[in-house]
Amino acid sequence: MPAGAEVFDGVEVRFKNSRKEFFRNTEGLTLSIGDVVATQARSGHDVGIVTLTGELVRVQMKKKKVNPGADLPKIYRKATQRDIDKWQKCRNKEEEIKKRSREMAIILRLQMKISDVEFQGDGSKATFYYTAEDRVDFRQLIKDMAKAFGIRIEMRQIGYRQEAQRLGGIGSCGRELCCSTWLTDFRSVSTAAARYQQLSLNPQKLAGQCGKLKCCLNYELDTYLDALKDFPPTDTKLYTEKGTAFCQKSDIFKGILWFSYKDDPGNWHVLTKEQVHEIREKNRQKKKVRSLEEYASNNFDRENVTFENPVGQDSLTRFDRPRGKRRGKKRKKRRNQKQGKARNA
Repeated sequence: MPAGAEVFDGVEVRFKNSRKEFFRNTEGLTLSIGDVVATQARSGHDVGIVTLTGELVRVQMKKKKVNPGADLPKIYRKATQRDIDKWQKCRNKEEEIKKRSREMAIILRLQMKISDVEFQGDGSKATFYYTAEDRVDFRQLIKDMAKAFGIRIEMRQIGYRQEAQRLGGIGSCGRELCCSTWLTDFRSVSTAAARYQQLSLNPQKLAGQCGKLKCCLNYELDTYLDALKDFPPTDTKLYTEKGTAFCQKSDIFKGILWFSYKDDPGNWHVLTKEQVHEIREKNRQKKKVRSLEEYASNNFDRENVTFENPVGQDSLTRFDRPRGKRRGKKRKKRRNQKQGKARNA
């Protein structure tokens, strides 16, 4: 560190799935990213993997609104081979215990879903993560599980978004879920975000793996809201001498809107947003324009699009042409070459 400054003693440690916590390196251990360490827990110790050290931890704590000077649990030591073996043994039992705990919940007719089980590093405690619509009385379930598994039980309720974050998966975009990779906070997502972006209100397309609206609907929402500030609203009515016109569709990227008369809804006319503002201003002055056709006729000229073929493979039947003559020429050329070599010899 420059000028003799001390290294920040905070360390970020990752446990199962995406659960991360901050600890103090009070022992002055030489830690690097990827080291397996034994950390302090409420009772006993836990085992995790170091993900950040040094000043980056201070930045991450400020980002997550954690005071860098707060009293944090400490790191005991680097995990020994005995600690790692015991930790792996507990991890291997999690799937079987999750299955048995679900069966116990079904027998007790509890309206809950146990989605994940996480063992503490020393194997003395297991945390069961579950989702439920309403409050669940699981006191009898805890007694049965403690008797069957012989460990201390902790039940922790999580939301559907947190469940998808812990389990992970691949989204409809083909990439790993944002919540399980980099997304740290869950902002509320409403159907208004889809309306502003002119998306189809189809629940099957807008919902993620958690069953809620996709978090990515908020990513471009601010850009759309900025673009819509000087854009006419979709409920705009234009008054002309031919009749009243209603907005049928808008495209904020191109800055155009489609209007149709009330008596002729099937015939759409394209107007720019500047033209719509001009007509609205005249309507505020209690003036009517002649028709929408006068504005729409001067907007866009049809472009003659010519398709070029840079590769030179236009014909679909280029592979169907007979190739016998070409082969005959090659054979004749080879025969002449052999005869010329024989004469030279």
